[in-house]
Amino acid sequence: MMELAPLVWGLLAVAALIAGLGKTAVPGAATVSVVLLASVLPARTSTAAMLLLFMVGDVFALIAYRRHAHWPTLLRLAPAVVVGLLAGFLFLMVAGDATVRRAIGVILLLMIAVTLWRRRHTDEKPAGPLLGLSYGGLAGFTTMVANAGGPVMSMYFLATRTPVQVFLGTSAWFFAIVNAMKVPFLAGLGLFTPQVLLMDLVLAPLVVVGALAGIALAKRMPQQLFDRIVIGFTVLGAVYLLF
Repeated sequence: MMELAPLVWGLLAVAALIAGLGKTAVPGAATVSVVLLASVLPARTSTAAMLLLFMVGDVFALIAYRRHAHWPTLLRLAPAVVVGLLAGFLFLMVAGDATVRRAIGVILLLMIAVTLWRRRHTDEKPAGPLLGLSYGGLAGFTTMVANAGGPVMSMYFLATRTPVQVFLGTSAWFFAIVNAMKVPFLAGLGLFTPQVLLMDLVLAPLVVVGALAGIALAKRMPQQLFDRIVIGFTVLGAVYLLF
Protein backbone atom coordinates (compact mmCIF):
# COMPACT_ATOMS: atom_id res chain seq x y z
CA MET A 1 0.00 0.00 0.00
CA MET A 2 2.77 2.45 0.86
CA GLU A 3 4.18 1.97 -2.65
CA LEU A 4 1.26 3.91 -4.15
CA ALA A 5 2.37 6.99 -6.08
CA PRO A 6 1.83 10.47 -4.53
CA LEU A 7 -0.75 11.26 -7.23
CA VAL A 8 -2.71 8.15 -6.30
CA TRP A 9 -2.66 9.14 -2.64
CA GLY A 10 -3.87 12.60 -3.63
CA LEU A 11 -6.82 11.13 -5.52
CA LEU A 12 -7.61 8.83 -2.60
CA ALA A 13 -7.58 11.82 -0.25
CA VAL A 14 -9.97 13.75 -2.49
CA ALA A 15 -12.23 10.70 -2.67
CA ALA A 16 -12.32 10.46 1.13
CA LEU A 17 -13.23 14.14 1.51
CA ILE A 18 -16.00 13.88 -1.06
CA ALA A 19 -17.30 10.69 0.57
CA GLY A 20 -17.85 12.57 3.82
CA LEU A 21 -19.38 15.56 2.03
CA GLY A 22 -21.71 13.29 0.08
CA LYS A 23 -22.96 11.60 3.23
CA THR A 24 -24.02 14.81 4.98
CA ALA A 25 -24.79 17.38 2.28
CA VAL A 26 -24.69 16.30 -1.37
CA PRO A 27 -26.09 12.81 -2.04
CA GLY A 28 -24.80 11.71 -5.41
CA ALA A 29 -21.41 13.31 -4.84
CA ALA A 30 -20.31 10.05 -3.27
CA THR A 31 -20.43 8.59 -6.77
CA VAL A 32 -17.35 10.69 -7.52
CA SER A 33 -15.56 8.91 -4.67
CA VAL A 34 -16.52 5.54 -6.12
CA VAL A 35 -15.24 6.61 -9.52
CA LEU A 36 -11.92 7.90 -8.14
CA LEU A 37 -11.18 4.75 -6.16
CA ALA A 38 -12.16 2.52 -9.06
CA SER A 39 -9.79 4.46 -11.33
CA VAL A 40 -6.69 3.96 -9.16
CA LEU A 41 -7.35 0.63 -7.41
CA PRO A 42 -8.47 -2.81 -8.61
CA ALA A 43 -12.26 -2.90 -8.84
CA ARG A 44 -12.86 -5.39 -6.02
CA THR A 45 -10.33 -3.68 -3.76
CA SER A 46 -11.98 -0.32 -4.37
CA THR A 47 -15.40 -1.76 -3.49
CA ALA A 48 -14.18 -2.98 -0.10
CA ALA A 49 -12.15 0.16 0.68
CA MET A 50 -15.02 2.47 -0.28
CA LEU A 51 -17.51 0.58 1.84
CA LEU A 52 -15.50 1.12 5.04
CA LEU A 53 -15.00 4.83 4.27
CA PHE A 54 -18.71 5.23 3.62
CA MET A 55 -19.46 3.61 6.97
CA VAL A 56 -17.37 6.28 8.68
CA GLY A 57 -19.48 8.90 6.92
CA ASP A 58 -22.66 7.06 7.91
CA VAL A 59 -21.88 7.69 11.58
CA PHE A 60 -21.83 11.46 11.10
CA ALA A 61 -24.88 11.42 8.84
CA LEU A 62 -26.81 9.62 11.58
CA ILE A 63 -25.60 12.05 14.24
CA ALA A 64 -26.77 15.01 12.15
CA TYR A 65 -30.02 13.73 10.59
CA ARG A 66 -31.18 10.65 12.52
CA ARG A 67 -34.38 12.40 13.69
CA HIS A 68 -35.47 13.38 10.18
CA ALA A 69 -35.85 9.87 8.76
CA HIS A 70 -39.19 8.77 7.28
CA TRP A 71 -39.44 5.20 8.55
CA PRO A 72 -42.49 4.14 6.50
CA THR A 73 -40.38 4.75 3.40
CA LEU A 74 -37.55 2.60 4.75
CA LEU A 75 -39.89 -0.25 5.65
CA ARG A 76 -41.57 -0.06 2.25
CA LEU A 77 -38.21 -0.35 0.47
CA ALA A 78 -36.71 -3.06 2.71
CA PRO A 79 -37.93 -6.26 0.96
CA ALA A 80 -36.86 -5.10 -2.49
CA VAL A 81 -33.49 -3.92 -1.17
CA VAL A 82 -32.73 -7.33 0.35
CA VAL A 83 -33.55 -9.04 -2.96
CA GLY A 84 -31.34 -6.53 -4.77
CA LEU A 85 -28.45 -7.15 -2.37
CA LEU A 86 -28.60 -10.90 -2.95
CA ALA A 87 -28.81 -10.45 -6.72
CA GLY A 88 -25.87 -8.06 -6.61
CA PHE A 89 -23.80 -10.53 -4.60
CA LEU A 90 -24.43 -13.28 -7.16
CA PHE A 91 -23.67 -10.88 -10.02
CA LEU A 92 -20.43 -9.79 -8.33
CA MET A 93 -19.30 -13.41 -8.15
CA VAL A 94 -19.66 -14.08 -11.88
CA ALA A 95 -19.46 -10.77 -13.79
CA GLY A 96 -16.33 -8.99 -14.94
CA ASP A 97 -15.45 -5.45 -13.89
CA ALA A 98 -16.34 -3.88 -17.25
CA THR A 99 -19.74 -5.57 -17.29
CA VAL A 100 -20.49 -4.40 -13.75
CA ARG A 101 -19.57 -0.77 -14.47
CA ARG A 102 -21.56 -0.56 -17.70
CA ALA A 103 -24.63 -2.21 -16.20
CA ILE A 104 -24.67 0.30 -13.36
CA GLY A 105 -24.09 3.22 -15.74
CA VAL A 106 -27.11 2.19 -17.84
CA ILE A 107 -29.27 1.75 -14.73
CA LEU A 108 -28.36 5.21 -13.40
CA LEU A 109 -29.05 6.97 -16.68
CA LEU A 110 -32.42 5.24 -16.96
CA MET A 111 -33.28 6.27 -13.40
CA ILE A 112 -32.38 9.89 -14.16
CA ALA A 113 -34.52 9.90 -17.32
CA VAL A 114 -37.52 8.37 -15.54
CA THR A 115 -37.20 10.73 -12.58
CA LEU A 116 -36.98 13.87 -14.72
CA TRP A 117 -39.92 12.73 -16.83
CA ARG A 118 -42.08 12.09 -13.77
CA ARG A 119 -41.19 15.45 -12.21
CA ARG A 120 -42.11 17.20 -15.45
CA HIS A 121 -45.44 15.45 -15.98
CA THR A 122 -46.87 15.22 -12.48
CA ASP A 123 -47.06 17.41 -9.39
CA GLU A 124 -47.99 14.56 -7.08
CA LYS A 125 -45.75 12.27 -5.11
CA PRO A 126 -45.55 8.92 -6.95
CA ALA A 127 -45.90 6.72 -3.90
CA GLY A 128 -47.14 3.57 -5.62
CA PRO A 129 -45.71 0.20 -4.55
CA LEU A 130 -44.13 -0.42 -7.96
CA LEU A 131 -41.95 2.66 -7.59
CA GLY A 132 -40.55 1.50 -4.25
CA LEU A 133 -40.00 -2.04 -5.51
CA SER A 134 -38.10 -0.95 -8.61
CA TYR A 135 -35.92 1.67 -6.95
CA GLY A 136 -35.34 -0.44 -3.85
CA GLY A 137 -34.26 -3.48 -5.84
CA LEU A 138 -31.94 -1.43 -8.03
CA ALA A 139 -30.47 0.33 -5.00
CA GLY A 140 -29.69 -2.97 -3.32
CA PHE A 141 -28.14 -4.36 -6.50
CA THR A 142 -25.97 -1.34 -7.33
CA THR A 143 -24.78 -0.75 -3.78
CA MET A 144 -23.64 -4.36 -3.49
CA VAL A 145 -21.68 -4.53 -6.74
CA ALA A 146 -20.10 -1.05 -6.72
CA ASN A 147 -21.21 1.03 -3.73
CA ALA A 148 -23.31 2.96 -6.26
CA GLY A 149 -26.71 2.77 -4.59
CA GLY A 150 -26.60 6.43 -3.58
CA PRO A 151 -27.59 7.82 -6.99
CA VAL A 152 -30.48 5.34 -7.31
CA MET A 153 -31.87 6.37 -3.93
CA SER A 154 -31.28 10.01 -4.77
CA MET A 155 -33.43 9.58 -7.86
CA TYR A 156 -36.12 7.90 -5.75
CA PHE A 157 -36.22 10.74 -3.24
CA LEU A 158 -36.24 13.33 -6.01
CA ALA A 159 -39.06 11.46 -7.75
CA THR A 160 -41.10 11.61 -4.54
CA ARG A 161 -40.15 15.29 -4.02
CA THR A 162 -38.72 14.62 -0.57
CA PRO A 163 -37.61 17.74 1.40
CA VAL A 164 -33.86 18.15 1.99
CA GLN A 165 -33.78 17.24 5.69
CA VAL A 166 -36.04 14.19 5.28
CA PHE A 167 -34.01 13.18 2.20
CA LEU A 168 -30.77 13.28 4.20
CA GLY A 169 -32.23 11.63 7.31
CA THR A 170 -33.87 8.75 5.47
CA SER A 171 -30.74 8.25 3.34
CA ALA A 172 -28.57 8.23 6.46
CA TRP A 173 -30.49 5.38 8.07
CA PHE A 174 -30.92 3.52 4.79
CA PHE A 175 -27.21 3.37 4.00
CA ALA A 176 -26.09 2.84 7.58
CA ILE A 177 -28.22 -0.31 7.68
CA VAL A 178 -27.46 -1.50 4.14
CA ASN A 179 -23.71 -0.92 4.42
CA ALA A 180 -23.57 -2.90 7.65
CA MET A 181 -25.42 -5.74 5.89
CA LYS A 182 -22.85 -5.77 3.08
CA VAL A 183 -19.83 -6.34 5.36
CA PRO A 184 -20.21 -10.13 5.80
CA PHE A 185 -20.76 -10.59 2.06
CA LEU A 186 -17.56 -8.77 1.10
CA ALA A 187 -15.68 -10.37 3.97
CA GLY A 188 -16.75 -13.74 2.63
CA LEU A 189 -15.11 -12.83 -0.67
CA GLY A 190 -11.87 -12.05 1.18
CA LEU A 191 -11.85 -8.36 0.18
CA PHE A 192 -10.98 -6.83 3.57
CA THR A 193 -7.24 -7.39 3.38
CA PRO A 194 -4.75 -5.83 5.85
CA GLN A 195 -3.70 -3.40 3.09
CA VAL A 196 -7.28 -2.21 2.61
CA LEU A 197 -7.79 -1.76 6.36
CA LEU A 198 -4.55 0.21 6.74
CA MET A 199 -5.35 2.45 3.78
CA ASP A 200 -8.80 3.21 5.16
CA LEU A 201 -7.33 3.98 8.57
CA VAL A 202 -5.15 6.65 6.94
CA LEU A 203 -8.06 8.10 4.91
CA ALA A 204 -10.78 7.99 7.59
CA PRO A 205 -9.91 11.40 9.16
CA LEU A 206 -10.52 13.05 5.78
CA VAL A 207 -13.98 11.49 5.64
CA VAL A 208 -14.68 13.10 9.03
CA VAL A 209 -13.53 16.50 7.76
CA GLY A 210 -15.75 16.21 4.69
CA ALA A 211 -18.75 15.10 6.77
CA LEU A 212 -18.45 18.04 9.19
CA ALA A 213 -18.13 20.48 6.28
CA GLY A 214 -21.21 18.93 4.70
CA ILE A 215 -23.32 19.37 7.84
CA ALA A 216 -22.56 23.10 7.83
CA LEU A 217 -23.25 23.35 4.08
CA ALA A 218 -26.58 21.50 4.14
CA LYS A 219 -28.12 24.07 6.51
CA ARG A 220 -27.65 26.81 3.90
CA MET A 221 -28.62 24.95 0.72
CA PRO A 222 -31.92 25.79 -1.05
CA GLN A 223 -34.08 22.86 -2.20
CA GLN A 224 -33.81 23.71 -5.92
CA LEU A 225 -30.01 23.94 -5.82
CA PHE A 226 -29.88 20.71 -3.83
CA ASP A 227 -31.92 18.87 -6.47
CA ARG A 228 -29.77 20.17 -9.33
CA ILE A 229 -26.52 19.19 -7.63
CA VAL A 230 -27.80 15.68 -6.95
CA ILE A 231 -28.85 15.21 -10.58
CA GLY A 232 -25.58 16.67 -11.90
CA PHE A 233 -23.33 14.40 -9.85
CA THR A 234 -25.47 11.39 -10.70
CA VAL A 235 -25.20 12.06 -14.43
CA LEU A 236 -21.40 12.48 -14.23
CA GLY A 237 -20.98 9.24 -12.30
CA ALA A 238 -23.26 7.30 -14.63
CA VAL A 239 -21.50 8.53 -17.77
CA TYR A 240 -18.09 7.62 -16.36
CA LEU A 241 -19.21 4.13 -15.39
CA LEU A 242 -20.80 3.62 -18.82
CA PHE A 243 -17.84 4.72 -20.95
